[in-house]
Amino acid sequence: MLMRTDPFRELDRLTQQLMGPGTWSRPSAMPMDAYREGDEYVVAFDLPGVTADSIDIDVERNMLTVKAERRPVAKTDNVQMELSERPLGVFSRQIVLADTLDTEHIQADYDAGVLTLRIPIAERAKPRKISIGVGSSHKEISG
Repeated sequence: MLMRTDPFRELDRLTQQLMGPGTWSRPSAMPMDAYREGDEYVVAFDLPGVTADSIDIDVERNMLTVKAERRPVAKTDNVQMELSERPLGVFSRQIVLADTLDTEHIQADYDAGVLTLRIPIAERAKPRKISIGVGSSHKEISG
């Protein structure tokens, strides 16, 4: 139901470490998990240290885009940074959603640095039983 659109994720991660934080024109990738739970797909993104107002979720046709920005903590004049390993900047991820998902009813929750999207499976894609009618009347086709 979901297709990965980023086959070079590990290369992007290495590039991010070498080139610095992401920008709006060149965002860094964010780690995610995707799985099916009952009648919905769940996609969880790791966004530690990001405020909920700096997360942007868009769906256009079947393309889901999640963007977020982690800004540096405001520093006073008497603070001297000794070590800075936490990535800052812009993070983004795009996912192609299957046509069998209902993009009109996506639910988003953000808790403890994890953005969780719940995408219901469309009714037309759910398995269903077809009943077989048994009748005594038969139709004849004459020609």
